[in-house]
Parts: sequence; C-alpha cells; structure tokens
Amino acid sequence: MGGAGDADGRLAWVDVAKGICILLVVMMHSVIGTGLAMGGEGFLHPVVAFAKPFRIPDFFILSGLFLGRVIDRDWRLFTDRRVVHFAYFYLLWLVIQSAARYGSLVGEAGPGAFAAHLGHALIEPYSSLWFVYLLAVFSVVTKALRRCPGALLLAGAALLQMADIRSDATLIEEFCGRYVYFVAGYLFAGRIFALAEDARRHAGLALCGLAAWAGLEGWLALTATGNPVYPTLASLPLVSLALGAAGALAIVVTAALIERAGGVLAETLRICGQRSIVIYLAFSLPMAATREVLIRTGLVTDIGLAGLIVMAAALLLPLGLERLVRDTPLNLLFVRPKLFRLASRPRPRSTLATT
Repeated sequence: MGGAGDADGRLAWVDVAKGICILLVVMMHSVIGTGLAMGGEGFLHPVVAFAKPFRIPDFFILSGLFLGRVIDRDWRLFTDRRVVHFAYFYLLWLVIQSAARYGSLVGEAGPGAFAAHLGHALIEPYSSLWFVYLLAVFSVVTKALRRCPGALLLAGAALLQMADIRSDATLIEEFCGRYVYFVAGYLFAGRIFALAEDARRHAGLALCGLAAWAGLEGWLALTATGNPVYPTLASLPLVSLALGAAGALAIVVTAALIERAGGVLAETLRICGQRSIVIYLAFSLPMAATREVLIRTGLVTDIGLAGLIVMAAALLLPLGLERLVRDTPLNLLFVRPKLFRLASRPRPRSTLATT
C-alpha cells in the first residue's frame, strides 16, 4: 500500500491525514463558538470557511479505507469491530458529556428528564458524537449492501448527497449528506493508497496540484451567493460533492508530503491522528470550559487569539487526560474493555479507540 508505517502496521500518512482532520474539526468548533460568544470574527474564521467543504468528508473517506479488511468476515466479528466498538465509546461519552451538562439539559426537571434525554440520544445522535454514531451505521449498511455493484452503490450514495436532504433528524440528514464519502473510501481504497505513494514520489507535481486546488477551493468556499440556503458557491449541489471529494484527496496528498518531509510537524500530526478519536470524544468539555474562563475573566479580548487558545486547550487536554489514565482502570475511557467485546484478539498495550 506504500508509505512508511510503524511497528503496529499503521500507515504514517494516514495518521497524519487524520491529525489534519481532527485539528480542522476542533478548530471549527472552537473558533465558531468563541466568535459567537464574543460577538465577532477572528483571523481563524477564514480558515474555518476554507476547510468547510472537505473537513468532514475527508474524515469519512479515511474511515472507509480499511473497511475492506473486515467487511467479508462473519457478522459476529464484524459487529464487534465496527458496531460494538463505536457504540461503546458513543454510549460512554454520551453519559459523560450529558452529565457534565446536566443543569443546562434538564434544568429543574430532574432524573426522569435526564433518562429521557439519554434514551432520545439512542435514536438521535447527541452533539458532536454524531460522527461516532454514523461510523457504526455506515459500516452496517455497507456490509449489508456489499453484494451490490460498487458503481450502483456509489451512484446511489452520490444522489443522496446531491439531493441535499434537510431533516430535523441528524441521523437522516448526515447519513444522506456523508455516506458517499465513506463508500468512496471503501471502494477506492487501493487508488487512494496509490495516490499517496505517487505524491511521495513526485512531490513537485503534487505541490503544483495542491496549489491549483487551494486556489479554486478558496474562491468557491469564500464567494457568497446571496442565497440563504446555499450561502457560498461551494455549498451548491454537485459542487459541494466535487469539492468534498477533491478536498479529501488534497488532504491525502498533503499528508503524504508532510510524512515524507518528516520533522516536528509530521510527528505532531501523526500523534494527533493516532489519537484522533480520543480528541474527538473529549474535546468539547475543555473547549467549553476554556471559552467560559476567557470570556468571564476578559483576559483575552482579541477574538482570533481567544479562538486559538480555546482550540489549543481542546486539543491538548484530551491528550493529557489519555496519557494520565493510561495503564489505570480509567483507561476504559479510551480503550474498550474485554467485557465489551464480542470477539477477542491480541491487542498492543497502547492501542486506543480508532476510526
């Protein structure tokens, strides 16, 4: 499949790509939330707008890359790897995040309302945890349809995305809007791995391609249409599908080039990528707490700088927590215990929750 790997057989560029993605996701939540709280925009808002077309599509494409390794296994093993795994972390962090926001969620209604909230979250993905929920759903649907011709499956998923279905149900809306990228990662895994290897071999040509993509992406993502439903050119049907796919491939190429160059940046992104689900599960609480502290104390008045500080806390504190609980009973926050496995397999001691 090409590219450098580590002792666990992971591809370094995949981890770098996941690192870029999780950084962009945390940036989006941190920057937009801080801007809304402080009543303005900062220097990171244009970056968030630029990344919008491909930020989530890339994560789903990367998540679909390795589905082919398990999709033909029996349902018990498949369910353990691709359903129970994600369900465990979704349910655990649903309770943790909801408990931390107990007052704002139920007010004076009490435990009954809290139990109702948890029950509702079983069918309506809660907050940012929707991504973990959808990974399990996408995996099951794809396995159930694995005998379907790939071209037909991809075309159907693309039509769902271009239909731009809007719904009060997060599960329906996000499934229709995102499934095509997961399917593409699964169906075109070999070609995506080859693209990364080609980028490593032909860095100059890859950089030229990235420059052309960035120019077009920036123009489409930052050009307003005046239409409240499709506020930018990048949000138009078909255009958004094309930009999501192109941006995801651009991240693949960028990650391959960064991994090839090595250095502190590559290592930092690789570590974040290896622990991307750790960050994703735990970033919202320190993000909200840091934002609240900054606003209440007034220590930082520049919106851009405040957003950057909130983002740094949202990235670093989950990593610190994971390191703190490693090899302790609280490791269950990020490593699924044997009790919650349908099938056993040897696992490296440091293996974390992974997409």
